[in-house]
This record gives sequence, structure tokens and C-alpha cells, in this order.
Amino acid sequence: MKLAFIVDPISRLDPGHDTSVALMEAAQNQGHEVWFAQAQDLQVVDGKAWALLQPITLEPIPLLDGHWQVPQPWCAVGEPVRSPLNQMDAVFMRKDPPVSTAYLYATYILDFVDPQKTLVVNHPQGLRAANEKMFALQFTDAIPETIVTQNKQTIREFVEAKGLAVLKPLGGKAGEGILLMEAGDRNLNSLVEISTFQGQLPVMVQEYLPQATEGDKRIILLDGEPIGAVNRIPTGKEFRGNMATGGRVAQSDLTAREQQICSQLAPTLRKNGLIFVGIDVIGGYLTEINVTSPTGIREIDRLDDVRLGDRVMEWLENANKRGYRQI
Repeated sequence: MKLAFIVDPISRLDPGHDTSVALMEAAQNQGHEVWFAQAQDLQVVDGKAWALLQPITLEPIPLLDGHWQVPQPWCAVGEPVRSPLNQMDAVFMRKDPPVSTAYLYATYILDFVDPQKTLVVNHPQGLRAANEKMFALQFTDAIPETIVTQNKQTIREFVEAKGLAVLKPLGGKAGEGILLMEAGDRNLNSLVEISTFQGQLPVMVQEYLPQATEGDKRIILLDGEPIGAVNRIPTGKEFRGNMATGGRVAQSDLTAREQQICSQLAPTLRKNGLIFVGIDVIGGYLTEINVTSPTGIREIDRLDDVRLGDRVMEWLENANKRGYRQI
């Protein structure tokens, strides 16, 4: 198969951490052609989606003594070729958030990929529909008590009623801008004003889950089925468990409650063409559904001695054989 990955600049990828690299490496190991482009390299010509694609060859990244040993250089990149994306068997949209105007425009271009010829992971319509904070709100019995508002008084009343609450920007990533808010904090008004841009943008506010100190679990789902999980545990004085904020990772299995949440999500994910997804669960409550560029494969592979990228490629090969078609 020929696979294209829409990613951030190759120089910014971390081969020992980034799931995009793990997927490209798995594709290469299975004998598939691997190409990449940036979102800015996408275009529509004659009613078809095109991209300035570059072939990439990756050096093996072995796991030794519990650590990924990244060679330098870890990849070789060929000359760019302008090609219609319909010539690819699959396109992985793996550009990191935020979901900016440029990101949205890239999804509009990906709408012009012929779904009868090429699978887009994840589907551009699904990416637009699934804000990674808001999308979880439809699963009311799976999430903690949550409000979304830009009204300062509403937020204050919620925090005072709960004692502790977590404020999240709707367009944030990797824990950026997340605040732990406490009733009686004299800075609360100012924090809300800063986060809502003086009441111009809504934010999400959730009740604080004490189990957050025990970890924020990332679960990877492939076509609605959980294939692996890793627990991210806050360190030091940091209340956030995100790896980007210094959280340590630990091996983790799925509980019955987490299996139930995955089963509840599966039909909606499939309906929206959201094939590769990472959900976050704290204390048995769903907190986010990550669809843009979910990560965690490298950490799960290292801790569980598995290769989830191979699972993804096997699924893709089977989907290609049976003529998988998107919405």
C-alpha cells in the first residue's frame, strides 16, 4: 500500500515519543510506501485533493533497557513530488492541534479525497465535528459534572458549589491553559477573565476528580475498539498528568468501567469516521476524546512490550482488502 501522513515538520517530531513516527515505522516494516506532507502542502486542483509529498525512509528505533534508542539521523527524506492523494491507499491526518483556521481549511481540502479510492484517518468531517473537549458532552453518564460557558458568574457559582474545579480552554492541547480553580480564591475572577478573553470565548469547567492524583489514563481506540492504555501520573506540585507537562507514565490495564465507556463511544466514533482515537479517563470518568493527533503508542509499546503500530497496519490492510468505505 501507499500511505501518506500529514504531519508537522519532520524536524519537530520526536521519534521516541510521537505516535506518527511509530505508525510510519510500522508501515515501512510491513513493506508499505511511506510519504509525508505538511498541511500547507495540500491543495485542490481540477476538483481533486493534491499534496506536495515526500518519500521517507526510517531507521529502526530499537527498545533497549526500557528506552527507545533513536539513531541520528533517524530518517532519510526524498525529493518532493506533487501528487493527487487519490493515488494513496490511506492518508493519515496527524497534524497537531490547535484546530486553527489553517487546520480547518486543510480538512476542507481533504474532503476532496475520493472515499472510494482512499481512506482518510481520521475523516475530515469527523475532525470538524469532534472538538476534543465538547465531543465528550454527548455521553452524559460517562463524564464528570461539566459546564461550558463564558459567563464569569456561572463559572464562579459552579466552582463555589464544587469547592474545586478544573477549567479547560476548548482549543487547548497537551494540558495547556488548564487551571485548577478553588472556591474562595481571590484570583478566580482574573483567571476566568484571562481564560475567556474577557468573556469572549467559552471554556469548559469540570468538577475536580480527586482520583486525578492517581493518574489520567490514555486509552487508544482503533475503529472503536480499545487496543492499549497508559496511565499518566502527575509529578511534583503539578496537578496535570499530561506527558507534555512532566507527568510520568505507568503500565495500565482497562477496568470494566473503562471497557463500558469504550463500548458506549464506539458507534458514534465509527459513524463519524473517527478510526484512530485517544480518550482520557480519570477515576472512571471520560474527560476528553482526542481525534486530531492522539499520542501514546510509544509509551504503551515500551511498557507492555507490544507494537500497536503493527495492529493499526493490520487493520488497514484488512480494511483495504474488504473495500472499507467512509461516510
